[in-house]
Amino acid sequence: MEGIEPGILVLLALAGLAAGFVDAVVGGGGLIQLPALLLGLPGASPVQLLATNKLGSICGTTVSSITYFRRVRPDLRTALPLAVAAFVGSLGGASVAFLFSKEMFNPILLAVLLLVGGYTLARPTMGQLQRLRFGRVGKRHLAVAVVIGLLVGSYDGALGPGTGSFFVFALVSALGYGFLEASAKAKIANLATNLAALVVFVPAGAVLWEVGLVMGACNIVGGYLGARVAVARGSRFVRLFFVLVVSAFVLVIGWETLQQLSS
Repeated sequence: MEGIEPGILVLLALAGLAAGFVDAVVGGGGLIQLPALLLGLPGASPVQLLATNKLGSICGTTVSSITYFRRVRPDLRTALPLAVAAFVGSLGGASVAFLFSKEMFNPILLAVLLLVGGYTLARPTMGQLQRLRFGRVGKRHLAVAVVIGLLVGSYDGALGPGTGSFFVFALVSALGYGFLEASAKAKIANLATNLAALVVFVPAGAVLWEVGLVMGACNIVGGYLGARVAVARGSRFVRLFFVLVVSAFVLVIGWETLQQLSS
């Protein structure tokens, strides 16, 4: 690609900052970064956009993961198997990402987000308190965590937007975690999925390094601020933020889907 205009780079940097904050609180920063990359870099291929988004995301996710770990102390007996399964799933998803376009996933993603948002709204106490299912580290508990890691990780490698939100929702609804604890575990798993995707994308030469590093630096700032705010405010704030972010994603993706159908 040719040199990027400074104005475009500034806008992408701001998108990276906002994405880092949102991703640290409840996940889904890719739904800010990817549309920004798509608009700012119309000449880039879908795989270049996905790969560059991953580079920016892993910077912020690393910082927010460390912040959550230091302040929340998530149970690694669940978090590590979840992350390993997510890494494996993301490797597989990234390997087939070259075959798919973003438009193929929009209707599916919209349906999933509507289900996630509706379920969360229908159960106002969900995630406020931690009521673990299957025991904290029992075999069934770990088996469900591994399935979550494989499924969400595969999605993240292939496309990615909303991955953190899906991790949070799955951990809250399927395993009974509170939103804050779920966000801490989701960050560790999301770090693993981003790393796995880059293992595939970097050797393929798909990363636009200038853009990715600028967005990554801003993602770090946003991730640090978002994680601190989430930890300070607790599960009630994270749940509210979750509902707002999912609602915004539904509007954005719903609009894109309508445009696809009408074109």
